[in-house]
Amino acid sequence: MPSSCDPFVDDIEDIASSHDPTAHQRQFSRQSVVPRVRKRKEHLPGEELQADSVIPGTQKVWVRTWGCSHNNSDGEYMAGQLAAGGYKMTGTCVDTHTHSSQPCIMKASEYLSANVGKKAQEQNKKVVVAGCVPQAQPRMDYLKGLSIIGVQQIDRVVEVVDEAVKGHSVRLLGQKKDNGRRLGGARLDLPKIRKNPLIEIISINTGCLNACTYCKTKHARGDLASYPIEELVERARQSFQEGVCEIWLTSEDTGAYGRDIGTDLPSLLWELVKEIPEGCMLRLGMTNPPYILEHLEEMAKILNHPRVYGFLHVPVQSASDSVLMDMKREYCCDDFRRVVDFLKDRVPGITIATDIICGFPGETDEDFQETMELVKKYRFPSLFINQFYPRPGTPAAKMEQVPAQVKKQRTKELSALFHSYNPYHHKIGERQHVLVTEESFDAQYYVAHNKFYEQVLVPKNPGFKGKMIEVDIYESGKHFMRGRPVVDAKVVTPSITQPLQRGEVSGLSQDSCQNGFHASPDSTLKISRSWSLDSEGLKLLSVGCALLAVIGFFIFEKLY
Repeated sequence: MPSSCDPFVDDIEDIASSHDPTAHQRQFSRQSVVPRVRKRKEHLPGEELQADSVIPGTQKVWVRTWGCSHNNSDGEYMAGQLAAGGYKMTGTCVDTHTHSSQPCIMKASEYLSANVGKKAQEQNKKVVVAGCVPQAQPRMDYLKGLSIIGVQQIDRVVEVVDEAVKGHSVRLLGQKKDNGRRLGGARLDLPKIRKNPLIEIISINTGCLNACTYCKTKHARGDLASYPIEELVERARQSFQEGVCEIWLTSEDTGAYGRDIGTDLPSLLWELVKEIPEGCMLRLGMTNPPYILEHLEEMAKILNHPRVYGFLHVPVQSASDSVLMDMKREYCCDDFRRVVDFLKDRVPGITIATDIICGFPGETDEDFQETMELVKKYRFPSLFINQFYPRPGTPAAKMEQVPAQVKKQRTKELSALFHSYNPYHHKIGERQHVLVTEESFDAQYYVAHNKFYEQVLVPKNPGFKGKMIEVDIYESGKHFMRGRPVVDAKVVTPSITQPLQRGEVSGLSQDSCQNGFHASPDSTLKISRSWSLDSEGLKLLSVGCALLAVIGFFIFEKLY
């Protein structure tokens, strides 16, 4: 077995001894230990404490995530497992011992990961990288010598962090299968620490069926692998029992759900809405046009359901069929128009969000003008504009590139068009029911959403948080409306129980206990509180992007 001074080990199995206790055993055994009270030795000012060895599970951990909601869900699961393994979660990287990163496929997020990781190493902090980048590009220069975790191995984050604390570099990138079938990812019943205790993010499947020429995420997430309906329904049911009032369904392509296990998205959604308490809401994630086309009738019925947001994210990427063909998007622009027109007709007021890539290889001025005309016609209230960036190893990176200045100019023109209209001005004077779930970035308002998942800012009244309230819209901006609470209107509490405190570990179900989390029902609340975050809480930074990825940072500090 390698010594602790070996710089690199191929896999964690090369290190772990059969005599080493697991993280769960370590945490469970601590409950039966009665410490002896001893007088603490006084240390002189400036005197450094000495220790003979590093004991995993006695450090502080910082988890940071960039990317999509799928990635945020992965980050929440990793934070929960680390807390359950005995690590103390923190919201800052100051005075820490080890640093771990989980980077995003998008260029901006990847740069942030490399930059933050480099700074952590300069401060002698150990770094662990998890997610799409190490899975798809494990040989990148900035990953050399770092411990990395693949997208299907997040349930083993405690083991990897344990070894990182000891000074080992380990790599865990394998695929998980059951009887030859690729699994969707980690179990849904793992402990997690929600970024927002009121919102549960559930990944319904991983991977996708497409092979887009610009996409690197497929290299990381692989082919479609869906979770069974009964597991997803149970996760939703448990979330509501923990005080959640809003559920987000996420994946690389929610529309493709179930094709690998003999079911489909509408079948899942009809089962889920049965579990949604009155006043709680469900939000659907991104779906590509080909997989929503065959379910338009059922999807319209579901989106009209009072407990489902009338919102759908359908990326078009380009209005030019020739560009779509080069992207291998497997649909034409008329398919996209059919989806939008049908849903706008059957779900009055629906919000359609979309993505557009400017300057894809081979895109002509005429191609770009088709895209501009599409935006002028539909005036999308939510539009994600991306300047094309060639990802190494993708077919699009080998195509003849559009000059950088042209890409920049087209991105500027499309952005100017998007900002030329106000999608909410006509709603001033309306009375709406909104669900309050978040705090605004400037901490001046609470953020609520109406039936169509449009953002409504309301006064920061603590009594509104997690409640469904009625407001009169009196002002609108490009991305929001402002609402004035209706006097004497009924305030609805949609959650069926008191929400978890910020930083508490969720997901400690009976099944979890049988699989290693030995907490009795009576002790769960006490244990969860003992694992809660410090006062700063868990900070997750979300960077909007069309491609999925994840970046997280774990930082450790010795506790004496």
